[in-house]
Amino acid sequence: MAQENGKNKIWFITGASRGFGRVWTEAALERGDKVAATARQLSSIAGLKEKYGDNVLTLELDVTNHDQVKEAVTKAHEYFGSLDIVLNNAGYSLVGTIEEASADEVRAMYETNIYGPLAVIKAALPILRKQGYGHILGTSSNVGHVTLPVIGYYCSSKWAFEAIHESLAAEIKAFGIKVTIIEPGAYATEFGSQESLKFAEGMDIYGDFKAEFFQSLQQMDRGNPAATPDAIFKVVDAENPPLRLHIGKYNLTGVREAYAERIATWEAWEEVAVAAHG
Repeated sequence: MAQENGKNKIWFITGASRGFGRVWTEAALERGDKVAATARQLSSIAGLKEKYGDNVLTLELDVTNHDQVKEAVTKAHEYFGSLDIVLNNAGYSLVGTIEEASADEVRAMYETNIYGPLAVIKAALPILRKQGYGHILGTSSNVGHVTLPVIGYYCSSKWAFEAIHESLAAEIKAFGIKVTIIEPGAYATEFGSQESLKFAEGMDIYGDFKAEFFQSLQQMDRGNPAATPDAIFKVVDAENPPLRLHIGKYNLTGVREAYAERIATWEAWEEVAVAAHG
């Protein structure tokens, strides 16, 4: 896809080894952009350097290591001379009911899903602010608006992710920096692999419930990850990109239903709420 503004963009992408991160990294390189691609294991992205040469910088990065984050962002900026797009894509899901998952497991997931992206943003902001431009993208999910059982803690991390980016967008708009939250629905990526999932120790009382839940997930109509790059490019090439972008066929339907139910509940209890104002 040709650049609409004629300028090759420079990306910094976390979680570039698989899933959307890999798809979007390769798509950006194919259209002539340059990418600092990062992953926990450098070997998982070594092939990118062989194929795309100097247009890609491959860096080992564990987003929970904040010193390493700062070093990686600095290296990318030094290598390419500027950064146009900072895309936080690294993350995983903790599978377990609210009762099953331990505090340590929840904390570890938040280290990757929340504190890791925050470290990347904080490392990149001084660079983007000095440039007077830049675009921060974050991969959230449709479960940043709705919830599912069994992955409730993962949903909670995406709700937090959404709130942080919405506040961030207002705070850095004056510096010429844009923010977009990418919200995929169900896709046939490696997100369901053992590398992208961690399982809490199960309790027998939830066994049947979880079995039914997993069966329902298997029946979902999953999107094709290869169909997503054009949507991402439209966003990063737009003069006025949206704060949020749903990608997938069913997201908006689910969000409409969830918000309609919430509004109906709030309205039903409005009299009680108003009386509580005093």
